[in-house]
Amino acid sequence: ILQDFIANVYRSKTGNLLSVELSDLIWSITVAIFGIGGMIGGIGGGAIADWCGRKCGLLLNNAIAILGATLMSSSQLFRSIECLILGRFFIGLNCGINTALVPMYLSEIAPMTLRGALGTVSQLGVVIGLVLSQILGLPVILGTKEGWPFLLGVAFIPAVLQLLLLPMCPESPRYLLISKGRVTEARFALQRLRCSTEVEDDIEEMRTEDRAQQQDANLTMWQIIRSKQLQTPLIIAIVMQLSQQLSGINAILYYSTSMFVDAGISEETAKIFTIGVGAIMLIMTLVSIPLMDRAGRRTLHLYGLGGMFIMSIFLTISLLVRFIYHGMAYVSVVSALGFVVFFAVGPGSIPWMITAELFSQGPRPAAVSIATLVNWSTGFVVGLGYPTMLRVFENYSFLPFTAFLAIFWTFTYHKVPETKNRTFEEISALFRRDEHTPQYVENTTQIPPHKSFQSFDSAFDEKTLESCKHLLVYRFRRFCDQFFLFHFEETFCFERNLIVFATDL
Repeated sequence: ILQDFIANVYRSKTGNLLSVELSDLIWSITVAIFGIGGMIGGIGGGAIADWCGRKCGLLLNNAIAILGATLMSSSQLFRSIECLILGRFFIGLNCGINTALVPMYLSEIAPMTLRGALGTVSQLGVVIGLVLSQILGLPVILGTKEGWPFLLGVAFIPAVLQLLLLPMCPESPRYLLISKGRVTEARFALQRLRCSTEVEDDIEEMRTEDRAQQQDANLTMWQIIRSKQLQTPLIIAIVMQLSQQLSGINAILYYSTSMFVDAGISEETAKIFTIGVGAIMLIMTLVSIPLMDRAGRRTLHLYGLGGMFIMSIFLTISLLVRFIYHGMAYVSVVSALGFVVFFAVGPGSIPWMITAELFSQGPRPAAVSIATLVNWSTGFVVGLGYPTMLRVFENYSFLPFTAFLAIFWTFTYHKVPETKNRTFEEISALFRRDEHTPQYVENTTQIPPHKSFQSFDSAFDEKTLESCKHLLVYRFRRFCDQFFLFHFEETFCFERNLIVFATDL
């Protein structure tokens, strides 16, 4: 429909028919400009977070979304191809900034024991938008020559909603205390977030992180790239982002309809299955929310990559033998749906979440910007390159993604540490032990369910404390101060659990 719009506008303005070559060029620019905007937004997201804060940055970003939605939806009214292209650029810019700011903001306001669940919410929002766009884009709703401007204008709605609702939320306490030194405002923000006035333990944990990362405060992207101490977490963050974009998920989402048609399914049925792909992703993202802080990021990422690896093999086999065995068309559908299920469990949300967790407050914005740039640029390359790869490899077009999945699974197994139930300082301490990538260490901390909103004192990791003497001193002081204040509501194991219980009071 949009290609017809472009051809009609060109003919009305020039009096000439649009050639196939020029049509392909304009359409390629229209599609690609979104990814370019995302890359630019990703680069600038960290600087915006440092300049005006996470909350303020998100609020300002809504102006870009409103501008982009207005330009796209009015392109038919003004008969302007330029408005359509420029609008997609601004929407891409908005999305790039959002992908940098949202995971950062959520990870900083969440209690340690809920950080994984709340971090998954950002991916949930993306999936909801994907499913809604698929439904609204049906020919019976807005997917028509008259309805497409309204479909593109829908992007206006979430921006307005955020402008109305986000002012009710507090700024990130970590940004206020560590980045700006505004202790009173940070304490008030924490009290609102925790619904309690007892937030001194969280304040002390932030101060501990601030003392430990003084040498890394306010680093630029180039300084992070050159830093030997931050080299390992940066490599992990980059590879995690690559594991999302090079997994093949974009090929499934963008080309699933044509893939199902090639497998022998009718076009109408293929469109229904495509919506089913988005619905399955939405359901599994919801399922993964409570699992994130129970199973752990590393474990779920391994399950996700492993499952996608197996499903990609089945998908390739079904495409190869679909003319021999007629039922293989439905094997390809099941394989694609299974691929999406495992993506939602692991690589869908974990790369964004773990990138924000791997860095302390100072280098976090710049590190997230680097990771966001890698994610958007890789997605841009995959989006442009997959049609060519499909023509060259035909039924074997998914095998490169299968190879990448095997590589990323191996890297995650050997190099990515578990971050669940650890404070930001404890995670950073893992990389300060030596100059090598830390091997996986199981975090066996057991946290009482009724203490789930305590962020620092609920976790006890002896190996991390041995590498951070100031944390050990803090633990000992807290134990001495409050030893006689604990109550006997529950029975805990002597030694470790006694200290955890005393510091939780």
